[in-house]
Amino acid sequence: MIATITINPTIDKTFTVEKLIPEKKMRCLTPSVDAGGGGVNVSKAIKRLGGESLAIFPAGGTNGEVLKNLLDEEGILYKALPVKFETRESITINELSSNEQYRFVMPGAGFDEEDIENFIKLLRSVQPLPDILVASGSLQPGVPDDFYARLSKITKQKGIKFFADTSGKPLELAVEEGVYLLKPNLLELCTLAGKEYLELDEVDDAAKLLIDSGRCEVVVVSMGPAGAMLVTKDIVEKVPAPTVKKLTTVGAGDSMVAGMVWMLEQGRSLSEMVRFGVACGTAATMNPGTQLFKKEDALKLYEWINKKSGK
Repeated sequence: MIATITINPTIDKTFTVEKLIPEKKMRCLTPSVDAGGGGVNVSKAIKRLGGESLAIFPAGGTNGEVLKNLLDEEGILYKALPVKFETRESITINELSSNEQYRFVMPGAGFDEEDIENFIKLLRSVQPLPDILVASGSLQPGVPDDFYARLSKITKQKGIKFFADTSGKPLELAVEEGVYLLKPNLLELCTLAGKEYLELDEVDDAAKLLIDSGRCEVVVVSMGPAGAMLVTKDIVEKVPAPTVKKLTTVGAGDSMVAGMVWMLEQGRSLSEMVRFGVACGTAATMNPGTQLFKKEDALKLYEWINKKSGK
């Protein structure tokens, strides 16, 4: 079983206008409203692929009820921790005249120590234990930077594969504790490897430093339009990204993670895992707003990547 952690979920609202004009009323098309936040998006994407996962998150106020209702509508299993503060909103505005996208991301209301302890108790109560735990997204204000590191310690005790998909100090501390898989971009990899800059031919060596030091077993370096690189103790593989017409980058990273964990749960190889992850991430850029990807797009792109890679 796959479980996802979203410590800072959101209600994603997407509006479309012809042109953004200061101090003028701008008539919007009918907005879309989606459940969002890193782990929630991963669970939604896994469901889209035909898989199942358990989404674990805090939910409070009216928005918390909306979040749960949206997941109910999609048939996604979840455990929600009741909290006294309102679940946040995030807003995306698409400008038709320029095809530009503007994203307004709210910080969240703030945890206290009791909320943190209750959340960890909720995670420990999950039965059966998940095989894979994905912690994705930003931390709520009030949540300490070592929160994902604490989750990492729990997963090691329970024999659970832990995926950490975050950034900054929370990522660094989680890696110090040790995780199964990392999906850094090039800038994050530089920070984790203690380098100011990396040439492309140095990426695999930097990733192997993390593996050799015992901080992770698998590194998937996300390189945007250049694709991704899979690095393990024994494997270095570059995976190309298909060229598509991009409408958004919202949810691309979460879609990539979903594709990878879905393949891993089915016992597929790490190479297949990364290729399908790139296919899902790229497919997500082909849809507007926060709609993630269409399964048929991901399968077509996966076929292209396999051919391009000679697989």
